[in-house]
Amino acid sequence: MKYISTRGGEAGFESSLAILQGIAPDGGLLVPDELPQVSESELRALSRRSYPERVADILARFLTDYRPDELLDYARQAYAEDRFDPSPAPVVGLNKYLNREFVLELWHGPTGAFKDMALQILPHLLTAAVRKTGSRDRVAILAATSGDTGKAALEGFRDIPGTDVVVFYPEKGVSDAQRRQMTTQEGANCHVVAVEGNFDDAQAGVKAIFQDPELSGELAAAGIRLSSANSINWGRLAPQVAYYFSAYCDLLAANVLEPGERINFVVPTGNFGNILAAWYALRMGLPIRRLICASNRNKVLSDFIRNGTYDRRREFFRTLSPSMDILVSSNLERLLFELAGRDPAPVRNWMADLRDKGQYTIDAQSLRRLQEVFVGGFADDQGTTKSIRELYDRLDHVFDPHTAVGFNVYERYAARSGDAARTVFVATASPYKFCPAVCDALYGNGFSRGRGEPALVEALARESGLPAPSWLQDMAGKPVLHDRKIDRNRMKDEVRRILLKSED
Repeated sequence: MKYISTRGGEAGFESSLAILQGIAPDGGLLVPDELPQVSESELRALSRRSYPERVADILARFLTDYRPDELLDYARQAYAEDRFDPSPAPVVGLNKYLNREFVLELWHGPTGAFKDMALQILPHLLTAAVRKTGSRDRVAILAATSGDTGKAALEGFRDIPGTDVVVFYPEKGVSDAQRRQMTTQEGANCHVVAVEGNFDDAQAGVKAIFQDPELSGELAAAGIRLSSANSINWGRLAPQVAYYFSAYCDLLAANVLEPGERINFVVPTGNFGNILAAWYALRMGLPIRRLICASNRNKVLSDFIRNGTYDRRREFFRTLSPSMDILVSSNLERLLFELAGRDPAPVRNWMADLRDKGQYTIDAQSLRRLQEVFVGGFADDQGTTKSIRELYDRLDHVFDPHTAVGFNVYERYAARSGDAARTVFVATASPYKFCPAVCDALYGNGFSRGRGEPALVEALARESGLPAPSWLQDMAGKPVLHDRKIDRNRMKDEVRRILLKSED
């Protein structure tokens, strides 16, 4: 299998080179030249296998210049018991009497967020890619984060030989727990920088760095190659496809589903990578009926699904679900490529309009294709808080604000559509990453005011019965190691300072 650009530039990249590059030379995103298929019999066979075996099977269909046994070894290391407790991606039933609603818990990894599912295996894939391509360069992993990708990337690449990892995060756009996870990060190759701006500013800066020929030349002369840990990198996205297959397989193995029965997935998302992975699973043969795309008050995606116009020219809101505080959803470009029948010309035009005008509108046929699968909706902070409280009262489950957005959106969708299909809610983060918001929802608005993190953790543990995760306990008392803050226009200079040791 080869990889091509969504914008039609140079094509025919091996999967290892696609992972190493992270982004296409023409600025587009790399996608496989064809989508592999998983038959119903293969799906039944996967239901009898372990999570690492399922991941290796799905990856082997995409990464054809990696050996199957090699991928299985990487998956077993990435998803080992000492990294994921109690298991990597358990599916939990919400109502034993109805047997209709389930939660795919993706927050049991070392940083408490779904980004661990890909960023624990990406270092294996990337370091192997260096060997496979014959590169002698040092690889610099560059990432913008709205909260969770940063810590997961730092932890995944910490002290990996031959790598550096540079993470930019919006100074006021992450939770306190997310900030402390990053700023206390250990590792000689780890670098964390706050950006004065929002996530879109940080993301735009990272993209500009990747497309800067002058900087690329300077880095190449120093033997340094840039790569990405964001989901623009296919090596980040492919492992996410696997957990949708795994969730379905778990339900098959439990005899909840009939073979071929179609289900819904509800996915809270801002950058569109997590729900795009579900769409790829659908295109590969996974029986999916609807994908419910849940947004917070920054509802650029839900508006796009409704009317086909993507318009980032709107007010930016900081919300209780900060990892979704995004107005430019990078991974949407991959879906646009598919909606356009894999014709790169419309994609180039749409991306140019987004850059120059701040908006684009897709054609009627593409919009119909979009709406055949996707349903969009949003919840504001009031609705998010309400859902956290009601879900706890009704189901005795505590959810983080992002997952609560998904429940809020689905409740309204189910009421108006009458859709009775079995539904899996994707839980993207531990509630402990957002203690103030969760405690305010459970105990009453304002409860968190004046209470420190330890008191809130204790209150949440006492009320929910959910043990505080080890990563939270390990973080307590750690010194801040990264306190640098820069203007959003200085990101390229900061990369020079870190990687080339240039003067500030």
